[in-house]
Amino acid sequence: MPDQPTALIMAAGHGTRMHSTLPKVLHKVCGRPMLHWVIEAARQGGAGKVVCVTRPGDGVADALPEGVVAAEQTEGEGTAAAVLAAREQLERGGTVLTLSGDHPLISWELIAELVATHTRAGAAATLLTTEQLDPSGYGRVVRAQDGSVERIVETKSTEGLSRTELSIREINLGTYAFDADALLAALDQVGEQDGERYLTGVFPILREAGDTVAIHPTTDTSSAMGVNTRAGLMEVEGVAQRQIVERHALAGVTIRAPEAVSIDVSVEIGTDSEIALGTVLRGATRIGSGCSVGPQATLMDATLEDGVSVAHSYLVDCRVAAGASVGPFAYLRPGAAIGEGAKVGTFVEVKNSEVGRGAKVPHLSYIGDAEVGDGANVAAGNITANYDGRRKHRTVIGEGVHTGVHTSFVAPVHIGAGAYTGAGSVITEDVPDGALGISRPEQKNVEGYADRVSEGHRE
Repeated sequence: MPDQPTALIMAAGHGTRMHSTLPKVLHKVCGRPMLHWVIEAARQGGAGKVVCVTRPGDGVADALPEGVVAAEQTEGEGTAAAVLAAREQLERGGTVLTLSGDHPLISWELIAELVATHTRAGAAATLLTTEQLDPSGYGRVVRAQDGSVERIVETKSTEGLSRTELSIREINLGTYAFDADALLAALDQVGEQDGERYLTGVFPILREAGDTVAIHPTTDTSSAMGVNTRAGLMEVEGVAQRQIVERHALAGVTIRAPEAVSIDVSVEIGTDSEIALGTVLRGATRIGSGCSVGPQATLMDATLEDGVSVAHSYLVDCRVAAGASVGPFAYLRPGAAIGEGAKVGTFVEVKNSEVGRGAKVPHLSYIGDAEVGDGANVAAGNITANYDGRRKHRTVIGEGVHTGVHTSFVAPVHIGAGAYTGAGSVITEDVPDGALGISRPEQKNVEGYADRVSEGHRE
């Protein structure tokens, strides 16, 4: 793009109708703050510089991505006052895009088209408009004979408006491209209305100066979806979620019951993977090709390599290598690393541990701060007792080890390659390679015990 515009994003709204201590524009839509959606669209749409207008102490400036400039609005109310707050950040002679931080669904393609129209028209200002919405309450665009903007008629109150004006369906969406010099010169002449200075006040000033005010019409009504309440946030998130699901589907992902899954915008999914009913994918989750995830699986910042199967399980900040299977009803906690072709089965919890290639932890076990070697088989009911009340210690279960059911490993302890443990053992010392480790009291049988119990009941 020959002219890299400066994107000026209005992010200073208090959002009191959200009933939240969190600034409105930092509420998340599919895992990303709505303001960050707008920033990303501006950057992809060709903006060379992004400036966000914030209020002192509102926390928005602290949450901006790297490279985004904050301009504090310390005086005045209204959109015109917000632009003036960023006066020093605007490139003279360049193009300025003004965007709303609470309109997260504006697309980068639409931004690029708006700038292209503005450049072709050689306009001082270009408005984004649509005829696809109910115009009630919006500013109606009155066109001049040459098709340019003559004026904008606000219709929040219809008193004094003509039938002709009210019959206009083309509305102003509040997104603009400006010539920076013309914008700043006009802003200095905009007066207050009810204590606020509105950006739309520049258009008649530009017209009177003989400048062109052009229009870029769109049928993309999602760009007009602003958020002022939690209900509005839900509506926007619903649209964004459908877009995310469709994007993955078009890229070769099968999504069963798409209305019953939740996928953050940051999630990556490989081709020929299948996402089943009730699955939740959050944060930096990365899913390879040919995976099966769900039903009822939650993945947060998890990485699955190709061909992994996860069912009815909860995975957080962990890694699962190719061909491994997890679940049902498994819990992989931060630091869990499951090896290629390994199995973590039913009601198994793994924390800060490595489960080696082809190893199996099939059911009812806790593996914490441990290393399970390649090809090992950890039987049902095994636990690693990793905490002594002060510090965590590691358990090493070597390659090809076969443990007995209900074995407890009191760390630090090392089980050598190819070793065995006896069922019900509490292992407190290292077991050499190929040995059997067994630790349990000698069994005693009390003869005639059942008869004695029966006699006692008769008494």
